[in-house]
Amino acid sequence: MSLGVVVKGSEGVVLAADSRVTLTTKVEAGPMTGTVIPAFFDNATKLLKVKGQDFVAAVTYGAGAFGRTEPRTAHSYLPEFESELAGAGEGRLSVENFARELGAFFKRQWDTSSMPLGAEPMGFLVGGFDDGGIYGRVYEVSVPNILTPTERSVFGVAWGGQGETATRLLNGYDPTLFQRVKDELSLDDAAAADLQERIKGQLGMPIPYQFLPLQDCVDLAILLVRTTARLQDFHIGIRGVGGAVDVATITRMEGFNPVQQKAIGGERP
Repeated sequence: MSLGVVVKGSEGVVLAADSRVTLTTKVEAGPMTGTVIPAFFDNATKLLKVKGQDFVAAVTYGAGAFGRTEPRTAHSYLPEFESELAGAGEGRLSVENFARELGAFFKRQWDTSSMPLGAEPMGFLVGGFDDGGIYGRVYEVSVPNILTPTERSVFGVAWGGQGETATRLLNGYDPTLFQRVKDELSLDDAAAADLQERIKGQLGMPIPYQFLPLQDCVDLAILLVRTTARLQDFHIGIRGVGGAVDVATITRMEGFNPVQQKAIGGERP
């Protein structure tokens, strides 16, 4: 589950992610046999920064871990990924190549972890700056099936995971709307896509992303994650977004800057 957000503005790229991992289990005996019970843990790290790659980072969403008997989170694999890049003598990678290497690495972990058929994929939004690039770049990959990076080329917001709230707020409609309209009116794919673009243009939030200062991009990213988490406190369903919101910026000159990140500590009052 979870929610990962990347905002691309003219001054830089903002990455934000919640901290919740959701596990589900089925009751095996008694009157509630077969009931699926979710459990939440709110201290996962989904904002991924790799040593030696200071102008790119990623947020992950979807599957919280690989492996049936010995599950591991994406964050726990970072030492192996860092070692692999260092061993290959990789210097500063372009954002696209970093996304490609990230997807290939986690595909290998997926294949060796005995993940079941039909398991929820693990997605990544990758943002940063190429060497000499004027504006940031944002790509998406999804393990195990979509390993070729797909670029989100325009200024604006990209998100992955439980994005229903973000879609409603920014685009003006529920993400399932057009499939329902397509089925109800028997529209073909081209007509449904055209309708979606027209509705988005008419109902979407009129935000001039290319003019937003970096601070406003940070505020927007936090707003989307936090609003999703707060609304989930009230609805019936998987409350997969929660915990602290980790946020970082990446700029052309300064590279990665952790704006707010949770830290491991002792007893809390």
